[in-house]
Amino acid sequence: MSQFEQELKWLAFALGIGSTLALVQDWQPWPMLLSLPFCLIWIYFAWLHTEPQLKYINIIFAGLYVYGIARYVLIP
Repeated sequence: MSQFEQELKWLAFALGIGSTLALVQDWQPWPMLLSLPFCLIWIYFAWLHTEPQLKYINIIFAGLYVYGIARYVLIP
């Protein structure tokens, strides 16, 4: 495991809080921009080893966030 795992857990926590706040406040596109790195951190570490399906769920969400961000940028 990475020597920075604990710091990345705190970063993921902050990104999760930030994306939730941005979603509630309707600050588009910030919920997607903050959620994508959150998912990528979870994918990289595959935390909760007893539930490996969470890694694949985060891969699906990351793909959806990439799609949403691209759509936001390309469609005015």
